[in-house]
Amino acid sequence: MADLLNVLILAIVQGIAEFLPISSSGHLVLLGSLLQTINESPALQELGESATLEIILHAGTLGSILVIYWRHILNLLSRDKAVIPLLIVGTIPAAVIGVGIKLAFESVLKSTPLAAAMLLLTGTMLIVLGRLKPRSGDYQQLSWKGALAVGTFQAFAILPGISRSGSTILGGRLMGLKNEDSVTFSFLLAIPAILGATVLTAKDLLDPETGSPPDNQAMLLIVGAVVSFVVGIVALKWLIGWSRLDRLHWFAWWCYPVGVAALGLWAAGVIA
Repeated sequence: MADLLNVLILAIVQGIAEFLPISSSGHLVLLGSLLQTINESPALQELGESATLEIILHAGTLGSILVIYWRHILNLLSRDKAVIPLLIVGTIPAAVIGVGIKLAFESVLKSTPLAAAMLLLTGTMLIVLGRLKPRSGDYQQLSWKGALAVGTFQAFAILPGISRSGSTILGGRLMGLKNEDSVTFSFLLAIPAILGATVLTAKDLLDPETGSPPDNQAMLLIVGAVVSFVVGIVALKWLIGWSRLDRLHWFAWWCYPVGVAALGLWAAGVIA
C-alpha cells in the first residue's frame, strides 16, 4: 500500500509539473528523495534506480499532449506541413546536447542540490518571461533559426529543476511568438523529445529474463501512467489558460521557495 501511495504521489506531481512551468524532473528528484527518507520502499527504490517509473509517467503525460493538441497534430499532415521540418530542427539540440549530458552525467541528474538550484533558475526565467512585451508571431512562420533556438532551450531542460515548458515557452516568446503560439510550439516540440526519450530507455521497462515488466511493478506502472495522463490533461489546460492571461510568471513564486527549502533540507542532512 505504501508503494502504491508513493507512486500515486509521484504520478500526480509528474502530471502537474510536466506542463506547469515548475519542472517535473526537479520535483521528482526532490520528492523521490523525500519519500525515501520518510518511507523506505524497496519496490519504489527499484523503480527509481531503473528509471522505469519515470519513463511510464512521461508516457502518460505524452498521452495528455496528444489528446489536447490532436487538431494541431492532424494539421501537421495537411496545411501545416512546413512546421514538420521546424520540429525536426528544434529536436536536434535535445538529441545532441540533452542526450550528451544524460550519457556523461547521468548520476548528476539525480542530484538534490542541483535540482533545487535549477528551480531557482527556472523561477528567474519565468520572471523574465513576465517582463517581455507582447509578441504577435505565429508558430507556422517561425524561422529555422528560431526553431533551433527554442530547441536549445529545450535541450538544457534535461537538467533537473529546469522546466521544459517554461524554458521553451520563453524561447518561443524571445523568437517573436505570441503567447498561445509559443505554448503550442513548445508542446508540439515535446512530442518527439518525450517519445524519443521513452524509446531510448524502453529497455528499462522489461525484465531481462522474462522480457516483460517485473510482476511486482506492473500494477504500479499502470496506475502511474493513468494518473499522470489524467492529471496532465487538467494541468495542460490550466497552463494554456494562464498563458492567455499572461500569468505564467506567477509560477516563479512556487519555484523560488521550493528551491530554497530543498537546499535548506539538503544542507541540514534531512534529504540526500
